[in-house]
Amino acid sequence: MFAQNFFNCNMIILKEYRLKIIIPLSLLFLNSSFFNPVFKSSYGNFSSDNLVYSVSSKKHDLSANIIYLKRDFNGFKELLAFKESRGRYLCVNKFGFIGKYQFSLGTLNMFKVRNGKKFLNDPELQEKVFLLNVQRNKWILRKDIKWFKGSTINGSLITESGILAAAHLSGPGNVKKYLRGNGKDNFKDAFGTSISFYMDYFKNYDLSFVKEVRNPRI
Repeated sequence: MFAQNFFNCNMIILKEYRLKIIIPLSLLFLNSSFFNPVFKSSYGNFSSDNLVYSVSSKKHDLSANIIYLKRDFNGFKELLAFKESRGRYLCVNKFGFIGKYQFSLGTLNMFKVRNGKKFLNDPELQEKVFLLNVQRNKWILRKDIKWFKGSTINGSLITESGILAAAHLSGPGNVKKYLRGNGKDNFKDAFGTSISFYMDYFKNYDLSFVKEVRNPRI
C-alpha cells in the first residue's frame, strides 16, 4: 500500500514537473525569432511577413493643448506664480513661504496681513497683495529701472519686468546691489534660484500698467 501511494505521488510530481517545463519552452519557441507563425482564416493563410506597417501622414494640431500667455502684466504674474508654486493658492513650502506667489510673513506684515491661514484661503487677497508688492518694488527701484534698462549684465538684457521679478525673488535691496555692482552680488534663494536667472527668465513683459506707489494699501 505504501509503495503504491509512493508510486502515485511520484507520477503526480512528474506530471507537474513536465507541465512546468513544457509550457515555458513552448512559449519561448513561439516567441523566438526563428519561428514565424502562420495563421489560418477564411481568407487563407497569412504570416507576419505579409504585414505592412504605415504611419499616418495626417497632421494633428497640438496648439489646442497649449496655454498662451501675452507678454503683459497678466502673463507676467501667471508665469511667476507657476514658477513659485505651480500656481497653487494653498501652497506652503518648507521655509514658510505661502500662497500662489510664495510670500514671507514679513512681506505680508508690510501690507497689514497678519493671518496666514486667512490669506491662504483668500485668492482675491493674494492677488491684491501681489499687485501692491509689485507697485512698491517699482517705486523703490524706479531710478535703477531708468538707469539700467536696456543694458546687459552677465549676458542678460536688463528689462523692467526682469528687475521686478528679481525683486520678488530676493527683495529690492538685493536687486539694487546686483545692478549697481554689475552683477557681482548675484543673490540666490534657498532653492538656488539666482537674481540673474529671474532677470533673464522674466524679461520683456510690458508692465506699464503697473504704477509706482510708495506706500500701497489694501
